[in-house]
Amino acid sequence: MTDVPQVAIELAKRFEGFHRVPRYDPGRAHPYICPAGYWTIGYGRLCSPQHPPVSREQAETYLREDLRTALAATLRFCPVLAAEPEGRLAAIVDFTFNLGAGRLQTSTLRRRINQRDWAAAANELGRWVYGGGKVLPGLVTRRAAERTLLTSHPGEALELSPPGKNQNRYISPTEMS
Repeated sequence: MTDVPQVAIELAKRFEGFHRVPRYDPGRAHPYICPAGYWTIGYGRLCSPQHPPVSREQAETYLREDLRTALAATLRFCPVLAAEPEGRLAAIVDFTFNLGAGRLQTSTLRRRINQRDWAAAANELGRWVYGGGKVLPGLVTRRAAERTLLTSHPGEALELSPPGKNQNRYISPTEMS
């Protein structure tokens, strides 16, 4: 099997972050509820509220495991990505890691990718910006980074802007237009 693209690891780390490290327990992340309403720990791993705290090393191990799972699902549902530039694969691995294989499997995004219609696939990514029924700025930024990777050409220098502050505040539909 193909290795997880390094840029997919970097994307997941950047957008998930190593969250909920309390002052009384520095260096360890505790479970928290993500903006979409799920209990999470480390770099975006779903967990129960009772999950024990994890070190950064354990969180990175979880991330590698979760990204390998996302990679396998991505290649199962979008086999054309095996022959595409690594940035395209990384973008969809990050999408699958973030939203789950089931979302990719049933999506129009999957059809567009397998048709190699990269412009339409990039448009589809922009539809996946909701968490808990609200547009989340962090997802808007994340999908923009994935679109950049999806539409880039081999050898093209990629400069992905860092995530901004207040990414998880609610954006009304009028603010999006």
